Amino acid sequence: MAITPQNILRFIVGATITAVILFFLWYFSSVVIYILVAAVFAIIGRPMVGWLLRLHVKGHRLPRWAAAALTLVTILVVFSAIFSLFIPLIFNKINEFAHLDFNAALASIQEPLAHAQAYLQRRFDLPTSDFSLRETLGSHIKDFINYNTINSTFTSIANILMSSVIAIFSISFITFFFLKEDGLFYAMITALFPDRLQKNVTHALDSITLLLSRYFTGLLTESLILMVIISTIMILFGMETDNALLIGFIMGIMNVIPYAGPLIGGIISAFIGIVTPIEGLTAIHTAIIIFCTLLCTKGLDDFVLQPTIYSERVKAHPLEIFLVILVAGHVAGILGMLLAIPSYTVLRVLAKEFFSEFALVKRLTQNI
Repeated sequence: MAITPQNILRFIVGATITAVILFFLWYFSSVVIYILVAAVFAIIGRPMVGWLLRLHVKGHRLPRWAAAALTLVTILVVFSAIFSLFIPLIFNKINEFAHLDFNAALASIQEPLAHAQAYLQRRFDLPTSDFSLRETLGSHIKDFINYNTINSTFTSIANILMSSVIAIFSISFITFFFLKEDGLFYAMITALFPDRLQKNVTHALDSITLLLSRYFTGLLTESLILMVIISTIMILFGMETDNALLIGFIMGIMNVIPYAGPLIGGIISAFIGIVTPIEGLTAIHTAIIIFCTLLCTKGLDDFVLQPTIYSERVKAHPLEIFLVILVAGHVAGILGMLLAIPSYTVLRVLAKEFFSEFALVKRLTQNI
């Protein structure tokens, strides 16, 4: 493309408009998230709405509002059933940690702690009488997990639950109207653009809807597969069902966060195994079993599941995805890593529709 004043002006205007739109999306991020989540649920529920509309009951068909309501109730019941299985486990485990005997827990890993202390004393010439790795760890854990920490944790959970109630109500309300009035989401978005861009915007929304629906359904499938595999392996090794399900749930949820999530989930899972070891095994053996299980499932995830979801489903090169997640994590932490792939997918589709004449855009969007 030739570099002319008109093209430069067009690029500047386009970049300015994009920056303004991104600013408003950031400023009203909570509302935007509600709308996007509702749009995803509407995409998931649309086939069920169509099936209900085709049903005949004594020669009568359901009105669309009734089909939308039944679909929304079904979605809420499914998600409520899933979370109702794990929320009691989480609260019970937090309560268990609040009454934990740290000395007994550390005594269960006394031997590896003794070897670690001996190594540290040899490596750094520490005096034998002035350093105890067990006492040091015990004091730090007690400082970290005490009454105030547990109390603040419950307070944070209560605040999260209050925010979740508002979010659930808002998302449910928006989802109902998206299901009831097919095309409402498209109408909301296209109304922001002039008539000459309507075709481009509609085409972009079609591509975004397809790619993101494939990405989110794939991500959900990946988390469920990992949850089932990890929980099953833990149960087969003799772990109590509650603890096995909790570890599987934690790893399934944390795996949604690329790269950092599995590491955080693995640390939490290992801690649960040390505190409540498998019957008949020591805490260190339980931790080794958990570590090996998570390592094997992580290999399955990295080499089989994630390439399908993060690369194929959003039509981007794996190196592209890695760099985007890295930059997003540096800018916005874990939240940035969580939103990196969906945001990048949307930006790529918009760039292809409105800036396809640029060589870099053509290169990055050639597979869309």
